[in-house]
Amino acid sequence: MFEQKDLKGFILTRQWLESSSGLELIYWLWTDNGPCRLRLQDQEAVMFIESSKKDQAYKLLRSISGWRVKETTLKAFNHNLVSAFYFRSQRSLYSAREKLNSEGITCFEADIKPPDRFLMERFIQGGVSARANLFSRSGFSDLNSALLAPESVRPVLKSVSIDIETDFDAAVLYSIAIYSDESRSVHMIGESWDSDTEQPNYLYLHETEKLLIQAFIDEIERIDPDVMMGWNVVNFDLSALQRFADRAKLELCLGRNSEKIKWRSTANNPEREYALVPGRVVLDGIELMRSATYQFENFSLEHVSQELLGRGKLVEDVDARGEEITSLFHTQKQALAEYNLEDCKLVWDIFEKEKLIDFAIERSLLTGLELDRYGGSVAAFDFLYLPRLHRSGYVSPALDQLQSSNISPGGYVMDSQPGIHNNVIILDFKSLYPSIIRTFHVDPLALVSGLKEKNPIIGFDGGRFSRDQAILPEMITTLWAARDNAKSQGNKVLSQAIKIIMNSFYGVLGTLGCRFFDSRLVSSITKRGHEIIILSKKVIESKGYQVIYGDTDSVFIHLGDVESAEVDAIGSKLAIELNQWWQEKIDKEHGVPSYLEIEFETHFVKFLMPTIRGSETGSKKRYAGLKNNGELIFKGLETVRSDWSPLARDFQQELYRRVFFGLPYVEYIKQTVSSLTSGSLDEKLALRKRLRRKLADYVKNVPPHVQAARKAEQSRVSKGLSPLYVSGGWIDYIMTVSGPEPKQYQQSAIDYDFYIERQLTPIADAILVFEASSMDAILNKQIGLFL
Repeated sequence: MFEQKDLKGFILTRQWLESSSGLELIYWLWTDNGPCRLRLQDQEAVMFIESSKKDQAYKLLRSISGWRVKETTLKAFNHNLVSAFYFRSQRSLYSAREKLNSEGITCFEADIKPPDRFLMERFIQGGVSARANLFSRSGFSDLNSALLAPESVRPVLKSVSIDIETDFDAAVLYSIAIYSDESRSVHMIGESWDSDTEQPNYLYLHETEKLLIQAFIDEIERIDPDVMMGWNVVNFDLSALQRFADRAKLELCLGRNSEKIKWRSTANNPEREYALVPGRVVLDGIELMRSATYQFENFSLEHVSQELLGRGKLVEDVDARGEEITSLFHTQKQALAEYNLEDCKLVWDIFEKEKLIDFAIERSLLTGLELDRYGGSVAAFDFLYLPRLHRSGYVSPALDQLQSSNISPGGYVMDSQPGIHNNVIILDFKSLYPSIIRTFHVDPLALVSGLKEKNPIIGFDGGRFSRDQAILPEMITTLWAARDNAKSQGNKVLSQAIKIIMNSFYGVLGTLGCRFFDSRLVSSITKRGHEIIILSKKVIESKGYQVIYGDTDSVFIHLGDVESAEVDAIGSKLAIELNQWWQEKIDKEHGVPSYLEIEFETHFVKFLMPTIRGSETGSKKRYAGLKNNGELIFKGLETVRSDWSPLARDFQQELYRRVFFGLPYVEYIKQTVSSLTSGSLDEKLALRKRLRRKLADYVKNVPPHVQAARKAEQSRVSKGLSPLYVSGGWIDYIMTVSGPEPKQYQQSAIDYDFYIERQLTPIADAILVFEASSMDAILNKQIGLFL
């Protein structure tokens, strides 16, 4: 029996199945009353071709069944009418596309997945309301015959953190941990508890691997989470569990309704796997934080948890960790259980502290993409743009139609004035590229329409944009207002999500993976940005101030010896005057309102713009400054680079602090060198760098970190240990008198001269040159006295 019911939900997962009667779209929803599965049967996939090619298409598609054609009033970007070709099978659509493309007939929007198409055309972005027939089942409800509409829904998702422990090669499964605020458990291989201590109540032993995996499946079903989180959870934990389950001839049914994981990979990167767990979202901490623009030296759980939580793994995360885990499994099962569970809790606490699930939800509500879609800027753009484009009477271009030989420039970076400057302020254009799009109607539809209009807004490289037909400016206006509202409410998560999406629009239009790519669009953004920075500099200098640097959306202004109170007044006044100047100029020259907004936020009491090493030319994208609140800021310098030693980074921060505050620094430099050469700073000398390719792929140029990695492999082989760097990874190494050596297998004496000459001296000389000094002068060129 069923009942017709109105409900509101949030889309967790989406997929489609093929059947003889048509496509079946399946959406799993979170609702206040528990999970629901929405099934929409007898659906069709659709693509478009120019109507003039319809008869030719009929002949080519005779061998394919289950399709129909419908005339439309839609047009391609060449303004020719298109016809819609509907298919009961996505496979049939792909076959038709291949046949048509082989004969030179372009298929438009043939790559849109049916579940996404269904949602985007109804403007459903995460939240949905449905009037549907509801069938109650065990653990969830089935919905069909639904009428769907967009709805504002912010779900409260039930989550668990999962983590597995294996041997070093991930060939033997030891344990699986599950953690949430409400429950915790560790399932481990073991026949019986043979310790003198009492077996922890959260630890469960299972005699075989198969029984262990089944217990994990059963517990996931019992807890019934909406979200499973982890660290590299898809490409390690779930991927390994799938292999173990296959070996045990067990189906890994972690989805709702006991459904199996659906695995896929891409042709571009077959080694990377993607997992769809029907009814449950799998969120990877690394990918999610990267998509939210977090930046760390590396994204290991140990490093990120230490930085964010102030604590890390219970077993030190070193290269020998695999062997130590194996030892714990055989000798100290309770210690391994505690370690396994703490890894889960670290991930849980990072997600909680940084509100990562909230971020994923807000992003999904803004873009319409799945919660676990980490990148997807192009897909998000399509989801938002295509339905609006269709309602404007057009279909989008196909990717193989891209024609553009003109390479658009990046952001404008001004030549800098090197030196240590007093009182430098930064004026920033707020979201410069989105505001350019909004002001000058830089938009695919506006470009297509503007090329035919008599009075368009003139862009760059032949770009001409319609004053009346545009989509992106309206989208940005909506997002801009939403971000301002989020800021006023103190919703940092939503504000950050909106900022990332708005800023992604420029990047999307500039990538060849975007169906709307056109250099006239990109140039009309970047070259306009160049113009704005260059002319802003002239306006500022006409008022008697010196601009010493500019970068993409910012200008750096040297005020010199003025009182602190005057700095604030000058900065605020300049921002107001510059905004007014741009409003008048844009109105006069283009007849449109200006949405450019420059802000004064940063005041450096002391500011260092170094030179390029070995020259007198000022550097770019590298500077340091002391803010008026006492905070030291480093941009592009050694302090914020992971491939410099902790010694070098600490040295830079303290030396620059002393110079900026006018404190003595000569003795500090001498003492640092003395401590270095005496060996008391050896723990701060490790250099860390990532092997971005397989170790064997480094042939001609073999940099120091690769040499160190090869020495590490030799040492491991000699000790009977498994290879560690065959496929890449991070390596910590020390520069010794015998060259670079891996930190954990160092054999030779440290080359202290290297650290003085290649680590400390470049950092010191970059600022001491403006103090009429140098490392050589301070050390009296007698480095040997310290050796």
